[in-house]
Order: sequence, then C-alpha cells, then structure tokens
Amino acid sequence: MSGIRIENGTILFYGNAAGYVSKGRAVVDPMFQGEELSAFLGRQREVKEVKWVNGVFDRLMSGQKETHEIQLLKNCRVWQLRPDVDIGMKFIGYDEMLKRYGPPDPANYQVVYDGEVDTNDLEGLYAKFNADERPPGYTGYSLSMSDVLELYDDAGSEFHYVDRFGFKQVDFAPPGQTMCQSMQL
Repeated sequence: MSGIRIENGTILFYGNAAGYVSKGRAVVDPMFQGEELSAFLGRQREVKEVKWVNGVFDRLMSGQKETHEIQLLKNCRVWQLRPDVDIGMKFIGYDEMLKRYGPPDPANYQVVYDGEVDTNDLEGLYAKFNADERPPGYTGYSLSMSDVLELYDDAGSEFHYVDRFGFKQVDFAPPGQTMCQSMQL
C-alpha cells in the first residue's frame, strides 16, 4: 500500500495532511514537494493542475480538515495613490473621499504590489503590508487609509478601500481590466 493517497479530498502523504484537491486543482504545501508526490499527483485523473502554496499544512492542521472549509487563496494587488495626485486625497477615510473627490478613481492609483499571499483575510493582509519586513516586490509605503486592496483569481476581482476602521468594498475597475470578456462578431 502506498504512503500517498487522497481521502475525502485531502492529500495524505505518509499520514500527514499535505494538501487538498478542489475543482481539479491540487493545492499542496511545498514542504512536501518532491518527485514521489509530484508523480502521484500526475497520475490522478481528477487533478488537472498542481499549485504549491505555503501554509496549507498549517491550515489543515489547525482544524480546517474538510476541503469545503479551506478557502482557496487569491492573489493580491495593492493600489496606492500616485505621487502626483492632490495631497488632500491621501490618507483619508472612504466617506471623506466620496464627499470631497467622489469614489476612488483607478486613474489616480498605481500598483505597488502584485503577487501571491498566504491569506485572503483583509486584516491579515493589513498586518502583512505594515510589517517591518514586507513581501518581496512590495514597493509602496505601509498600507494606509485611501489604499485599495484587490483580491483576484480566475473568477474575477474584488476591491477593498482601506477605511478609518476596517475596509469598504468598492467598485474599482482599473483601465484595461474587465471582469468578464466577451467576443464580438
């Protein structure tokens, strides 16, 4: 009997919950990455793609044992106001932004980070982008009011304005970015 198997959507590697399978994608902690596990996953008909994501083992061990409890991680973009915009727009709450300037305009923003993150939790992301050691590739200042967090995947994007207390979900369609593309004849 092999030491690697899939039970109820959980990938077990010699008794350890190494990852899970959901919608044709195997999401596996890279600490288990190796030739044996890669070959096993390659032989599974239900696995169309393998994604190696840090923290999966910890999330599984913390009680998220059922695959439906595990939230697939999205990528993240951090949008901050460009240096040349009206200084009054910076570091203000959402209500004040609406009152003085209207809704956040993507034309006034620039991307200071675009990459994978280990959580979809907005408060967790706030802490990550305010830590002394920010993720590689992050070029902005500490996450602050007036910034916009974008969480995205193949299904689309959701945008969250950093407000005085917490976050406000906003419509924020950057130039050239569409939620759905359609073909015209």
